[in-house]
Amino acid sequence: MMLIKNFDELATSKLRKDALLIVEEGLKAIDTEKVLSKQISLEGSIFTIRNQKLDLNKFRKIFIIGVGKTSCAAGKVLEEVLQDKISGGIILDTKPGDLKRIECVVGSHPLPSQTNVDATAKIVARLKSLTKDDLVLAVISGGGSSLLCNPYKLSCDEKAMIERSLTKGGADIVETNIVRKHLSEIKGGWFAVHAYPATIVSLIFSDVPNDDLSEIASGPTVLDKTTVEDAQKIMTKYDVLKLCKLPHCELNETPKDLKYFAKVTNILMMNNKLALEAMKKQAQSLGFKGKIYDNFLQGQAKDVGRKLINGLQTNQVLIAGGETTVKVGGIGTGGRNQEFVLAAIPFLNKNQVIVSVASDGVDNRTEFAGAIADTDSKFKSKKLGLKIESYLENNDSFSFFKEMGDGVETGPLNSNVSDLILALNK
Repeated sequence: MMLIKNFDELATSKLRKDALLIVEEGLKAIDTEKVLSKQISLEGSIFTIRNQKLDLNKFRKIFIIGVGKTSCAAGKVLEEVLQDKISGGIILDTKPGDLKRIECVVGSHPLPSQTNVDATAKIVARLKSLTKDDLVLAVISGGGSSLLCNPYKLSCDEKAMIERSLTKGGADIVETNIVRKHLSEIKGGWFAVHAYPATIVSLIFSDVPNDDLSEIASGPTVLDKTTVEDAQKIMTKYDVLKLCKLPHCELNETPKDLKYFAKVTNILMMNNKLALEAMKKQAQSLGFKGKIYDNFLQGQAKDVGRKLINGLQTNQVLIAGGETTVKVGGIGTGGRNQEFVLAAIPFLNKNQVIVSVASDGVDNRTEFAGAIADTDSKFKSKKLGLKIESYLENNDSFSFFKEMGDGVETGPLNSNVSDLILALNK
């Protein structure tokens, strides 16, 4: 069964079909349930997570606390393996999950809501109830920064407004997460403080540059090295208080006392390299020279695609993972993957295809995961009277690809390891 639901409609040429087959293989490689099932096991009381072993008989109770876009899928696998050894738990995801021992709450993303606040309060209360004899198995994945919401001396709406101003200003994900940590009482290591003195083992699914564990979901179980001063500089850089019309905003320092992290083990379970390697292998099987260009491509979506295309050689597929940035100046609808592809269209030469998709299947709350384009896209858009530059200026990439019929549709997926990008040249 294809994950790209409209594969046949999009595969209007041999090159397009090849490009989509490569992306499809990348998406299949990062299915959370399949990946996690291969990495955990239980024999007697010994629970193995990759190369870590835990004797579950040493703990009074075992709780699952999950947050992020892959947490319900991971929770399902944990339930299947641990069964009645689980005492309970709470998972906060963007999608519902069919869980029996763990409560699954569907929260909002990319901006927080009162649902997120209420669910986070329940998580904090559960963490604070733990003792030194308890174990928390935490599932941390991308999307957790917005889902976990316990604002520090702010309302949920004020926090959402600040995050929206950073996004519109063009702040990258690292900058945004630094601010998020210092507006929170659970991110940036505060999760570990609330759970102290219980044991925490975090299963972490990366969607950030260099797999920096302190950045994934804003590092709730990781010692944070950033400071209030760092967050303040970023807010000043993007003129956040003025844009939000806030007289002031008090920031919260993240915990630095090592005692809170002495019984915390953070384990990287998956990153985008799994997808990129699968895409490279598929490209080679189709007769192309597959090359991983960058495992975390960054920069303005309008600019990065051109650089990728310019680096293409004959019979080559350049593959990348990453998270580009969109500086929002228009009032249109779109996402960074769609804007990335839209901006690249004028620079595509004959026999070239470019694709960019969100690995979670949702590009900024639109019905598309991303988009595909080739040289014919130039001529088709002109024939339809669609001016690429106008759509770019209005940040309206979704409307463009809706008209073109070139939006990639997958629906929400059980994965989140940054965006998957490729440029193909015959």
